[in-house]
Amino acid sequence: MSNPCLFCRIINGEIPAKKLYEDDEVFAFWDISPQAPTHFLVIPKKHLSGPGEMSAEDEALIGKVVRIGAQLARKNGVEQCRLVMNNGADAGQTVFHLHLHVLGGRTLSWPPG
Repeated sequence: MSNPCLFCRIINGEIPAKKLYEDDEVFAFWDISPQAPTHFLVIPKKHLSGPGEMSAEDEALIGKVVRIGAQLARKNGVEQCRLVMNNGADAGQTVFHLHLHVLGGRTLSWPPG
């Protein structure tokens, strides 16, 4: 049986995505419903349902997710960006696999929602 997690299925190639980056631990792809001119997601390949599920052993991996997000933003012409990680449904998380939204390419307003 395949994994029901949408992002795990993307990582496994079961669902197509417009890939930006991939290595042994991290996968990045363009958001299918962008909220800014530049909007992509960076996810760990290790399934964690959200930031609340992280343990101390995951800190280096999630630091890498953030670093890769910032590097990919610059590579795509965005020097200033917003990095967003939602934790739970009330915070706006709709896919329960930890992920970092990277948004930029225009001035972003605050508060976000």
